[in-house]
Amino acid sequence: MITLFRKIKYLDQSAQSLHEGELLVRGGKIADFGPALGTPEGAEIIEAEGAVLCPGLVDMRASIGEPGFEYRESIASAAEAAAAGGITTIAVLPETNPVIDDPALVRFLRARGEETGSVSLLPYAAATRGLEGKELAEYGLLQAAGAVAFTDGGKPIASSRLMRLALSYASGFGARIVQHPEDAELARGGAATAGPRATWMGLPQIPAAAEAICVARDIRLAELTGGALHFAHVTTAEALEHIRRAKERGLKITCDTAPPYFDLNETAIGDYRTYAKLSPPLRVEADRLAVVAALKDGTIDAIASDHQPRDPDDKRQPFAEAEPGGACLATLLGVTLARVQEGDLALPQALALLTAKPAAWLGIEAGVLAKGRPADLCLFDPEKSWQVQAGKLPGKAQNTPFDGRALEGLVLGTWKAGRRVYG
Repeated sequence: MITLFRKIKYLDQSAQSLHEGELLVRGGKIADFGPALGTPEGAEIIEAEGAVLCPGLVDMRASIGEPGFEYRESIASAAEAAAAGGITTIAVLPETNPVIDDPALVRFLRARGEETGSVSLLPYAAATRGLEGKELAEYGLLQAAGAVAFTDGGKPIASSRLMRLALSYASGFGARIVQHPEDAELARGGAATAGPRATWMGLPQIPAAAEAICVARDIRLAELTGGALHFAHVTTAEALEHIRRAKERGLKITCDTAPPYFDLNETAIGDYRTYAKLSPPLRVEADRLAVVAALKDGTIDAIASDHQPRDPDDKRQPFAEAEPGGACLATLLGVTLARVQEGDLALPQALALLTAKPAAWLGIEAGVLAKGRPADLCLFDPEKSWQVQAGKLPGKAQNTPFDGRALEGLVLGTWKAGRRVYG
């Protein structure tokens, strides 16, 4: 099959600038791109009229639900939501039932992703058996089966001794540990960021310092062991400053954040809106601005969806008792583009945080437009607006913290290995 995209703006191979021209797909791979390629015989023509063509988005952290929690989200429904959001690769957290701490489950998820034909699934394996924080999983066997890194997902590795062992063990395989940065004791039972708003609402509180304390401890352990450590969904100015200084010292430290933490602040919980109950919780405005600044200066290495599907019964509870988490696959691109429209990021910079940078971190052949690479593509109109509506999102999960949010940046089409899977 041959497809020619015309009148597009495309992100170049360096992921640093946009060019106007055409892109040719042949046999599922990118054959050529440039200002004027001519029209091959039998080619399907996509007249993009100034829309932007970028690599399919690489979501470096999301929960799916399957196996075990298919009532929240299945692989098929997540693939539907991902395609609608321009996502062609998802790194999947091990928070399933059974937990992904067995090589067979790693292979299962990779195979199920291929079966969808629209999204590649790259499993994280559990850092500790059963996500229980007691003993390490078998990193060597899990990595050989295709695990991309090791994490306990939304649970922090609380024990300093166990984190030290995990970093040392993983470094022997050239692997990374991914930490949910939160002091478990300080956060226990909390539902909102500590401060006047949580006090006024009568909510159990999580001090913002819980994140920075965990980050500071784990940076010291990474320095002690020489291990590679990644902090997921970083949300506070203090934690980001620790990470910034660690990078300046040359430590193997990376981090990501997620759209709620640079688009929303704690006021979004409003009148006890459980869709805005997340983990970590939404922060004060000063922390949101610090996250935006860290995206801009490169302290943050990537943007992940942090998709956490919940069913209605999980959220139809008093705020303190509701399950945390937001459905964020379909909104990943649009909310990130809001930072471009506000002047915080250049468009190539924002797209790189969703494509080239997470792909490089994962060590996969994705995230860039280059000759011979698989034609995983996302075509979007950066000026076309749409409104997020819970209940009308693609996929099963509707628990979006962005319900009612107007966004500019509409996905017009998604292609996986040259085959159109959305639009």
